[in-house]
Amino acid sequence: MKTRKLVNLRSFPLFSTVSYLTFFILYAPIALVIAYSFNVNRTAQIWTGFSTKWYLDVLTNDDIVKAVKNSLIVALPSTILATTLALAATLGLQRMGRKGNTISIILLGAPLIIPEIVLAVGSLCFFLFIGLPIGFIGLIVAHTAFCIPFAMLPIRARLVSLEASSFEAAADLGANEWNIFKRVTLPLLAPGVLAGALLAFAISFDDFITSFFVAGPGSTTLPVYIFGMIRSNVTPAINALSTMLLIGTGGILFASYSLNQDRKK
Repeated sequence: MKTRKLVNLRSFPLFSTVSYLTFFILYAPIALVIAYSFNVNRTAQIWTGFSTKWYLDVLTNDDIVKAVKNSLIVALPSTILATTLALAATLGLQRMGRKGNTISIILLGAPLIIPEIVLAVGSLCFFLFIGLPIGFIGLIVAHTAFCIPFAMLPIRARLVSLEASSFEAAADLGANEWNIFKRVTLPLLAPGVLAGALLAFAISFDDFITSFFVAGPGSTTLPVYIFGMIRSNVTPAINALSTMLLIGTGGILFASYSLNQDRKK
């Protein structure tokens, strides 16, 4: 049986040019943000010399430190709750029939395709309707809800790659459901669970739209605080803060990707 050869896109006219242009448009703004974070001039867009003072300014700014703490207060419990619910949902989907499985995946994965502005407005209206106070409680509930599908992605991928023989062997040896979960399922899913938790944490920590709508007085998260800084005055401190956020988030996502690759080994 003959195998079909894949289309060689490099043979198309201007393919290389379009590719390089696409990468330039994607990464040039990020490179510019990083470069101007070392600008000595208080006006971010005017380069007058090299300096690292803005990073020190960020680290010693009490308002920024408080915003980071607020983001952690929201992201950590949201990550724990979302990952736990994602793990339970993933295991539950395995026992469903094909039709129920498909419907459940569509419902659980809805936050991935529904515009976040719709979710944010809906969350705010719902919290006001049921009397749930906006602020940290509302933020944790909202972040948990939209982080569940992100946490599910690596967990489900890990579960699909596992051999059923491991679970069948444990059952044949007399292990009950709880022991199978504790001694077999959870250890085998650990890389996927951790990868999902890291992904959920990064999504929650970086979220702006939902946080902007649901945050109350005293619960301003870091992305919302950065937005407020931009509206008042654009200084290299914003670039420095954005660069630090980029490095932190990038490290978390890289760790999540690395853990998720273990399932292929």
